Amino acid sequence: MVKILGSSKLNTAQRKLASQITSWKFKLFLLSKLPMGLLAGLKIESIDESSTVTSVPYNWLTKNPFQSMYFAVQSMAAELSTAASCLLAVQGQDVSVAYIIVDHEAKFLKKATSRVYFTCADSNIAFEAVEAAKATGDSQQATFMTVGKMGDGTVVSEYKFTWSFKVRNVL
Repeated sequence: MVKILGSSKLNTAQRKLASQITSWKFKLFLLSKLPMGLLAGLKIESIDESSTVTSVPYNWLTKNPFQSMYFAVQSMAAELSTAASCLLAVQGQDVSVAYIIVDHEAKFLKKATSRVYFTCADSNIAFEAVEAAKATGDSQQATFMTVGKMGDGTVVSEYKFTWSFKVRNVL
């Protein structure tokens, strides 16, 4: 069961988006925009204005020859945990806000041998960056940390993604 947590601070458009990306409609999005994510089995477990949890299964499509999850599969799920927060923050704004990854770092700490859950507890940073971009008109950068754990709590990887937010000039 997917959870849309503590959505009291979200506007109507953001609540609708959160509902859609945590339903079967997310699979249609993956099919049209990120087909490898669909094949890998990416899933958004929960989302709200403070955190996002994504997951990816460990199976024959996602493992490498060393009997662990391929790093690129982990990277897709890790990025999604930060990207969903960014997408939620720009949704329903009175201006168009562009966002793009400008940097990332990764650390692999243990072999991932079962489903991995990525938790980004920095979602509020996206909302702050969007508000700052709107207020100043300048691009704003925000760095998000996401941690990948297997179901037993073993930390397998840690990522930092830096996103840039900028208000688009609409003519």
